[in-house]
Parts: sequence; C-alpha cells; structure tokens
Amino acid sequence: MVDTMEYSNNGSIEMIVGPMYAGKSEELIRRITRAQIAGLKVIALKPKLDDRYSLNHIISHNGKQRDCIVVDKVEEIEALIKEEDFDVLAIDEVQFIGSEIIELCQRVADMGKRVICSGLDMDFRAEPFHNVAHLIAIAEHVTKLTAICMVCKMPASRTQRLVNGKPAKYTDPIIMVGAKESYEARCRSCHRVEK
Repeated sequence: MVDTMEYSNNGSIEMIVGPMYAGKSEELIRRITRAQIAGLKVIALKPKLDDRYSLNHIISHNGKQRDCIVVDKVEEIEALIKEEDFDVLAIDEVQFIGSEIIELCQRVADMGKRVICSGLDMDFRAEPFHNVAHLIAIAEHVTKLTAICMVCKMPASRTQRLVNGKPAKYTDPIIMVGAKESYEARCRSCHRVEK
C-alpha cells in the first residue's frame, strides 16, 4: 500500500476500515512506523473501551503492537493536541469514540496535520457506524480492507457476532468488545443476523 498522504503538510484525514480480522490495526501500526522513520512526531491513541489485549498498546490480532495513549472521551484528545507538538494523530478503533471525533479530526487536519483513523466501518448488523461513515466521506484517503470469510473462505467485508456459537440477535447491544470467542469475519452471503 502506498502512503499517499505521508509527506503532505496541507493536512489530511486517512481512514483504514473493514471488518474484524482484516488487518486494520496492523496497517495503522505500519503507517505510524513509517511516519516515525520519516522523523514525524506521532500521537497514537485508542479508546479505553478496547482492552482486549493490552491497555497501553495498539495491538493487531497477529500480535504487532505500538505504545499508545488511552482515552475515554474526545475532551482528553483535545487536551493532548493542545499540549503536544505533533505531526500525525493516529487513532485505533475510532468506532468506539463518540460523534464529536468527526469535528476534532476535521479541525486537526485543517491545522495541517495528518490524521489516520482505523476502525470498523459496519457493526455486527452490517449497518454503518455513523462516525466512521462520516469520516470516510470527508477523508482524503480511504483504505477498505477485507478479511477471509470463516465459512466459505472468500473475501469478507462483514463482522459476524456469535453468542453461544449462534448469530447475535438484531436487538443485541451494538457495542460488545470481544475477539475470536465472539466474532468472525464473514462475506455478504454467509453473514447472518437473527431478526
């Protein structure tokens, strides 16, 4: 993949999206590493809600990791960007941050900074996460990754939530942090939601 926005000082928003197990966090870590090699100062963040593997690291499902700052709300990010000198703001699991993140990312990019966000573009129902859909619309660069469907082994664009091995119900809560015990990547035809 090409980091098309890497050396721009005009400001930009980059989105890395797709289902679980598509390599979104791994790609974010790769872009953070390249920015640091280029001598850019990076603030890397993730929401406190994502405590699956480590609290203070962005960690991919294959074990790659980067130190990060854990935040609970947008106001904490606001405080960081006022205090820190930085070139790149990198945010993992952006779907777990409220809709205020849209305006913040826009403002940071307007300051001439590079903003890189990774996260799920759709929930387990295959419906868009509002804040991610909005960020995709205003981003200069969007990378949509796919995983491998755990049923038919074709490219997967959706995340299947499982409860006791069965598809989750449509009425189940949207946010439920989990990994392989609760989620699988699925293609459009193998994805199921109990109505």
